[in-house]
Amino acid sequence: MSGVNKVILVGHLGKDPEIRYLEGNVSVASFPLATSETFSKDGKRIEQTEWHNIVLWRGLADVAVKYLSKGKLVYIEGKLRTRSYEDKEGIRRYTTEIVAESFNLLGRRSDFEPQNPQGTSTNASTVEVEKEQSVDFTENNDDNDGLPF
Repeated sequence: MSGVNKVILVGHLGKDPEIRYLEGNVSVASFPLATSETFSKDGKRIEQTEWHNIVLWRGLADVAVKYLSKGKLVYIEGKLRTRSYEDKEGIRRYTTEIVAESFNLLGRRSDFEPQNPQGTSTNASTVEVEKEQSVDFTENNDDNDGLPF
């Protein structure tokens, strides 16, 4: 039997996505995502925030850079991946990140439409990216609290 590596997160971007290009013009974008939970302890309300490193590849990276920005609420599905690298001093370091397979923008549609230079918005409801992944624009209304479930 094979294992399952599935991560689902709903949180706010800690900063704008950064994109870079590898050999063969392969794009990779990354950003930190904050997920928070609140609980009561001794009658006091406590908020605990966890930070996650998000990585997106190829077409999904290009779409993320176009539509995501610091503070936006996003639903992400992906895999947990730990990798090692050598820092500038030659010391082996490890990092754990979420390799996103898809994401949904949460909030009002107007929050995520890219602006063209004239300041008018693009009218897109779904953006298709490679490997049949899509970015879904979800509207908040009284019947939909913005949660994906």
